[in-house]
Amino acid sequence: MRRFRICLTVTISLLAYASTPLAVGKVKESLIVSTDWLSQHLKDDSLILLQVGERKEYDAEHIAGAQFIQLADISTRAQGLILELPPVDQLKATFEKLGVTYNSHIIVYFSDYLGLGDRTSILDGGLPAWRAEGKPITAELRQPKPGHFIPAPNSKLVVDVDWVKANLNKPGVAILDARAAKFYTGEEAGQMPRAGHIPSAKNIPFSSLVEDSTNKFKSVDALRALFTGAGVKPGDGVATYCHIGQQASLLYFVARYLGYEAHLYDGSFQDWSNRKELPVEKSESEKPAAKP
Repeated sequence: MRRFRICLTVTISLLAYASTPLAVGKVKESLIVSTDWLSQHLKDDSLILLQVGERKEYDAEHIAGAQFIQLADISTRAQGLILELPPVDQLKATFEKLGVTYNSHIIVYFSDYLGLGDRTSILDGGLPAWRAEGKPITAELRQPKPGHFIPAPNSKLVVDVDWVKANLNKPGVAILDARAAKFYTGEEAGQMPRAGHIPSAKNIPFSSLVEDSTNKFKSVDALRALFTGAGVKPGDGVATYCHIGQQASLLYFVARYLGYEAHLYDGSFQDWSNRKELPVEKSESEKPAAKP
């Protein structure tokens, strides 16, 4: 699951700079592709395939044509916070080195903000699902041809603490906590200075979004039920957060997939709980949205 979260972090670094908004209210089916789809499109000239995980695993086996990308390539430390999105120029250089152009269709998969959001997808189930179906893998390394594009950052998608404060109780905006229930309720603080959650936030644990046995996304109906159970109404906008922004990327991605207007609080609870002037709530008796 950790590698799945890193996979989503890579994807968020692309979605966060989408030049064209995804349709609100409609399921964006192209954000998730199946192993069969990828098998049929492996030789497409526009395909950019990125494997997330450990370098030694990539060197040992990967899907033919895949390039390796690591968390350090698309994250930085800023204002005392870890795992923050880096400057646009850094992301641009990273993805151009991997061959990304305006025409690329980028598929990200796991091994255990750029004007490209509408052409970025997740491989459902990742390399484990690909391997389990007997599809070919290789150790051959290919040097990508450098790409070029001009980023079109969408500052509305990645939000800060001021945005969250201004929207805490705003009708039509749902603040969603992607952490495990024990951190949301305040039973445990983890590594945060204060235990609990942002006031009015509802809990959809990131682990509830995928099937335990396969790491594949749940059905659209099951995912929609999780959001409805957390009080999210059709047409609502959502903002997701977690400990440091990694788990929240999965919830953000699913919100986009389901057609909600979504935002990611990049600083997440690490940022919020470090600000002593901001309130934190505990709710030991409140249960998070149940798994359907």
